[in-house]
Formats: sequence, structure tokens, C-alpha cells
Amino acid sequence: MDEQLRLILIIIVSVSIFGLIVFIFVKNYIKSKIDNLVNEEKKKLK
Repeated sequence: MDEQLRLILIIIVSVSIFGLIVFIFVKNYIKSKIDNLVNEEKKKLK
């Protein structure tokens, strides 16, 4: 039982870390896309 609980905790921690890394990459990607769109709109207005 102790070994099974340890395995479950390792899986949960691994998935959480992977999810956090993916979230950070996606957030930065979307932020850069939005910044590019805003800059293009500003150039069009000038």
C-alpha cells in the first residue's frame, strides 16, 4: 500500500509540473501574439 501511494504522488507531481510548464509556454505565446497585433494596429492608425 505504501509503495502504491508513493507512485500515485509521483505521478500527480509530475503531471502538475508538466501542466505548469505547458501553461507558461502557452501564456507567453499568446501574450506575444497579442502584443504583435496591438503594434500592427497602432502602425495602421498612424
